[in-house]
Amino acid sequence: MKQIEVTIMGQSYILGCPDGGETSLLAAVASVDKEMSAIRDAGKVKARERIAVLAALNLAYQLAERPAPAPAAASAVNGHAPADLDLDALIRRVDQALGDDGQLL
Repeated sequence: MKQIEVTIMGQSYILGCPDGGETSLLAAVASVDKEMSAIRDAGKVKARERIAVLAALNLAYQLAERPAPAPAAASAVNGHAPADLDLDALIRRVDQALGDDGQLL
């Protein structure tokens, strides 16, 4: 694990970073710095601890509001995304697979 020096709201921090995680860590640092700086610049909160807590809550709320990702098993069927599936075409394929044994609908 390597260490990276970052700056958040004008203060330097040394953070541990797993190999290959630099890009993700720097993106997270940028998000935290942006959020904390916006709260500070609004002028209503002065204490760094309170700014950090408010920024953490804002970022956690934003994360919670993101749509949930589709499960991996449902994300692709024969290379097509779920939004690309055509129900009628799927029924026709099942009917073809069933052959003379019967049709689905």
